[in-house]
Amino acid sequence: QVQLVESGGQSVQAGDSLRLSCAGSGRTFNNYCMAWFRQAPGKDREIVAAISWGGSETHYGDFAKGRFTISRDNAKNTVYLQMNSLKPEDTAVYYCAAGHIAVDVVLTGPLNYEYWGQGTQVTVSS
Repeated sequence: QVQLVESGGQSVQAGDSLRLSCAGSGRTFNNYCMAWFRQAPGKDREIVAAISWGGSETHYGDFAKGRFTISRDNAKNTVYLQMNSLKPEDTAVYYCAAGHIAVDVVLTGPLNYEYWGQGTQVTVSS
């Protein structure tokens, strides 16, 4: 069992930056692909970014490319999401997720992730 706790969400202005953190406990992050998803009111959950357990592969949603960066520290069981140039449309609840996989590749679909955090709210005002 893996427990995930997100932090770092807050209300900011357009153009600001935020760094979200996701701390895991219960099991080592090794062999877990980690990802950030987000869900805005009335919209489906969508992938923001994912990183393979060894860090060799990353995947970003189109809206995140060039603005967001995912990283991980397996020694600390923590994954991060650096978000720059935030826009009002980035307003959503951001969820951390962990998916077990034997090879060092990314998983992109939400159904591939067994463990989810409770989410952290990010609100971007114009």
